[in-house]
Amino acid sequence: MSQAFVKEGDAEWLHDVAPSLSALILYLTRENNGVRVYEKKVYYNQEHQREVHVMSNGLGYARDNDNRWFIADE
Repeated sequence: MSQAFVKEGDAEWLHDVAPSLSALILYLTRENNGVRVYEKKVYYNQEHQREVHVMSNGLGYARDNDNRWFIADE
């Protein structure tokens, strides 16, 4: 059997992505079937008390207190 069919548990989760913006972009691009995702703007969100990076896929992403990425509503 091919390795492609055996590797079922290799999924990477958003919270597992390295805390850098470039790592987030690579992850989101992979998840978007190779279509490049880029940062549109960054702002400070009072509700989350942190910077939110709004990406071209329409979602905002921020890092939590453990430096892991999460989706922050805009």
